[in-house]
Amino acid sequence: MSYLRFIYEYVKNPRNVGAVVPSSDALAKKMVENIDFSNARCIVEYGAGTGVFTKKILEKKNNNTIFLSFETNEKFFKILKDQLSIEENNNFVLINDSVEDVEKYLKMYNVSSVDYIISGLPFTSLPKNISDKVLTLTKKLLQDKAEFITFQYTLVKMNFFKQYFDNISYKRVLFNIPPAYVLRCKNLDK
Repeated sequence: MSYLRFIYEYVKNPRNVGAVVPSSDALAKKMVENIDFSNARCIVEYGAGTGVFTKKILEKKNNNTIFLSFETNEKFFKILKDQLSIEENNNFVLINDSVEDVEKYLKMYNVSSVDYIISGLPFTSLPKNISDKVLTLTKKLLQDKAEFITFQYTLVKMNFFKQYFDNISYKRVLFNIPPAYVLRCKNLDK
């Protein structure tokens, strides 16, 4: 995807795109580095965007792992659909719908538990009620040892994430524009 197309989509809808340029390869590597690809049964991606994280997951995922990737932006969805060989990627489903409907799709694909949720959603710019809804749903979906992995450009939302997850670790990725933090979130009480 061209930078101009990405910038156009950002200008058109900054709250949903959340960044002026796509995420870097360095950020994508950091987002997926702690995923246990050999044992993951189901991975869900919120906000596939340009597919930087999607492609990293597809490169590494086990053929038996079900991978559901959500993108609401119609332009990004069409570009991803054209770029990715969906037929060649076992158990990969690209979905043009809101993550608020993730349970419907998990049921549709007979998924009983999720191991990892990877998020490219711009929580800093999303309305609070939507962020609350998404994180409430995310917490509900995560089982024992399951993780929610997201990135943020600042740690200003850390206390917000702590309302949903009691174990959050983070690492800074400098090779991204702007630099970002990758957050790994879990619940200890499950």
